[in-house]
Amino acid sequence: MPAGLHITDLEAAINHWRARAPAGAGAALAPEVAALAEVYGRMVHGQLKECAHADLPVPALAAWLAWYATTPDTPCIAICSTSQGDAVCKGCGRTDQEVQHWPALHPLDKRAVWRRITLQGTAWRFNRYAERAAGAPAGAVTDS
Repeated sequence: MPAGLHITDLEAAINHWRARAPAGAGAALAPEVAALAEVYGRMVHGQLKECAHADLPVPALAAWLAWYATTPDTPCIAICSTSQGDAVCKGCGRTDQEVQHWPALHPLDKRAVWRRITLQGTAWRFNRYAERAAGAPAGAVTDS
């Protein structure tokens, strides 16, 4: 069973859809925003940080997956220390198992990994190689 939907990802998806489909006449929400807002409201009311995958209505999951498709899929920065025997990649922060099975992971599981490595902030992608991960121009040099 995939991980749950974290409220920060739900907020990002809502903001994505609000930018793509602003409220219409009479402040009518786009269907994607309405579907996600329903889940968001329940989570806020229940003071939940995560919504179980099974509790996501089909329209909300579809809207979230469409947003997810616009985000970077992998945290890889092409410096993989798991291939050298490390249990956790110094480049991206994923475990050896996460690197190996990444293509088969459900998008909710991938986002859970992204959340964890972002909060940890210890992988090279978040420090001295952050520019490379962000697509800095070739030859850009930084002090780190």
